[in-house]
Amino acid sequence: MVEIKELVMLFDFDKTIIECDSDDWVIQNLGFTELFNTLLPTMPYNSLMDRIMGELHSQGTTIQDIAEWLIKVPLSPNITHAIKSAYASGCDLRIVSNANTFFIETILKHNGVLHCFSEINTNPVSIEEDGRLKILPYHDFNSSSHGCNLCPPNLCKGLVLRRIQASSVKKRFVYVGDGKNDYCPSLKLTTIDYVMPRKHLPLWDAICSDPTLISASIHEWEDANELGRMLINLISILMMKPNHDLAFEDYVSGDCKSSYDSAHGSS
Repeated sequence: MVEIKELVMLFDFDKTIIECDSDDWVIQNLGFTELFNTLLPTMPYNSLMDRIMGELHSQGTTIQDIAEWLIKVPLSPNITHAIKSAYASGCDLRIVSNANTFFIETILKHNGVLHCFSEINTNPVSIEEDGRLKILPYHDFNSSSHGCNLCPPNLCKGLVLRRIQASSVKKRFVYVGDGKNDYCPSLKLTTIDYVMPRKHLPLWDAICSDPTLISASIHEWEDANELGRMLINLISILMMKPNHDLAFEDYVSGDCKSSYDSAHGSS
C-alpha cells in the first residue's frame, strides 16, 4: 500500500473549494458591484480589490463586517468531508488562489478545515492602524514581472507549483481548479499527476482545446458533490495501487476525450 503522505493535493479556492467567488460575494453583499464594474477596466484586478477595500473602509465598513459576510459563504459538506478525509489520510493539502489570506482563512476557519492545509499561497493582506484591510500582490509586479504571459501580473500559479515540486521530490500531485490562471500550473504537471478541471469553466475550456499539451491524467468534475466523491475515490485508489497508471487516453473524460480522439484521428 502506498504511503498516502506521498500525495500533494493543490486546490484553487474560488469556485473550487467554495461554490462562489469570494471577492464577488463580498462586493455584491456590501453593495459595491457598480463601483467595481466601473473601475475594472482601469486597473489590475489585484489593485482593484485593494481599492474596493479602501472604499469599504472609507464608508464605515469594518473588517468584522466583512468577516460576517465571509462566514456565510456556502461550502458543501461533501467538500469539507473530502478535505478532512484527505488530511486524516496523511495527504499534504495546499491552496493556490488569487483571492487573499483574510478571505480564505476566515472561511476555512469557520468551516473547521483551516488546520487541514499546510500552506496557503495567495495574495497577502495587512491591517493598517486605522483598521483598513489592505490587499497586496503575491508577486510584487510593481517592482518586477514574474515573466509568465498566461497568468495575471500579481500571481503566477505555475511558479508556485514549481517551487512546491522542487521541495516535494518523488511525490504525486493532484491539482484541482476552475479558472484561466489554473492552466499554467496544469501544464507543469507530470505523467504521474492528476489535474481536475471544473467542467464548462475556463480551465476546462483551455485543456479541452488541446488535451495533448497536458501530461497529467485529466479528471473533470461539474459540482461539489461530484468533486467530493472523486477526491475520496482517487485517494482510495492511490492508497491501494501506488502505480495506478492507465494510458493517457483512458483518463481523459467527456468532451476532453472527444477532443483528444479528434486530434489523433481516433474513431
